[in-house]
Amino acid sequence: MTSEFTLFTNSIKDYFTKPMLKLAFLPFVFTIIIFYALFFIVADASLDSLQNSTIQIQHTQTQINNGVADVTTTNETYQGGSAIMEFLLKNSITSWLIGFFVYTVGTIAVMMLSVFIALIIIGFLTPNILNIIIQRHYPSIELNEHPSLIDSIITPIKHIFVMLILFIILIPLYFIPIVNIIAFNLPFYYFFHKLLNYDVNSNIKMTQDELFKIKFLNANQIRLRTLLLYFISMIPFVAMFATVFYIIYLGHGQLSALQNLRNEKVN
Repeated sequence: MTSEFTLFTNSIKDYFTKPMLKLAFLPFVFTIIIFYALFFIVADASLDSLQNSTIQIQHTQTQINNGVADVTTTNETYQGGSAIMEFLLKNSITSWLIGFFVYTVGTIAVMMLSVFIALIIIGFLTPNILNIIIQRHYPSIELNEHPSLIDSIITPIKHIFVMLILFIILIPLYFIPIVNIIAFNLPFYYFFHKLLNYDVNSNIKMTQDELFKIKFLNANQIRLRTLLLYFISMIPFVAMFATVFYIIYLGHGQLSALQNLRNEKVN
């Protein structure tokens, strides 16, 4: 029985081999290209929206002259993005809200988007990564020649649907400090866990009985592995070049478990 520490160290060693580093470079390049394109699309749309926006502010001032109330009303119109931003930043509350939105929400959105893009890209590289691992460590195990195309489409869509349902169910928890951090990340972790394990399992040639036994006997270890990888992916932009390591680590775990299961049958 291979220890978890051995699986992890072997995964690191495999990651820093020349073939793996070449594959690791691809998600990074494609993610950067996609981000670059999205940046200009969103920036262009945002600027157009701001330039065509208008805010009108009404100020009312009341003065008492000789017991008579004198009400003076003035109107200020802010046309275009720069003027609107100037008005918002004058107010300390709106200035703080803008800063919070940009740095907090923006950072989370960018991190999650980078993870999602990297996971999609790595799905195309999983067979090559697992093939290298099998040749080096598990020569008796084979890859699936052609994973089901229909299943490859339906399964991620199903997981996305469940993730969206979890987002809706957990809405009341988003307003509770500290708890909201867990509640917000839980749907993302669900999708992360399911998609990575599907990528690995669908490419390894094994029976449904073997897959069921591996999931049943190693459920906690598999969750701990994906949880560790999810925490790693929360480091800004790490997911762009670490997804190959995700497949290596989870691949080692599943291939080692499958090899042990088959050895027990023989013995």
